[in-house]
Amino acid sequence: MTPRHGTAQQQTRPHAAARPARWAADAVAVMREGARVRLDYSAQSLWRVDRMIEEIRREDAPYDAVRETLRGLGAYAGEVIVRHTGAEWWSSGGDHWIRTPDGRLWDPIDEARRCYAGGGSLRLLCRDALG
Repeated sequence: MTPRHGTAQQQTRPHAAARPARWAADAVAVMREGARVRLDYSAQSLWRVDRMIEEIRREDAPYDAVRETLRGLGAYAGEVIVRHTGAEWWSSGGDHWIRTPDGRLWDPIDEARRCYAGGGSLRLLCRDALG
């Protein structure tokens, strides 16, 4: 991730947060209604999210079929970090990431993609961001 600071495209919260917050809320609703999994924006709930992504991966679902689900689950993880650290969503060029108060940048949406590929963890990303 190479966010460009000071560009005309860059936006901060609340405008940059609108889309990821909506994606996260949609993921919560889909998980509750479709998978009967309750997500409560707690760091502990990311264990369930990692397991859900692992189940999707084991089913060999094509990436194009799960792209929006992964985006929503990544946005959900980002919202967990935002709510527990006071981080803010940022966006540039259509990409969304969060900046924690200590200035570090995190890309939970891309981390969800890495989880699907078998090499990431939203739970561990959150742990690192909260730590």
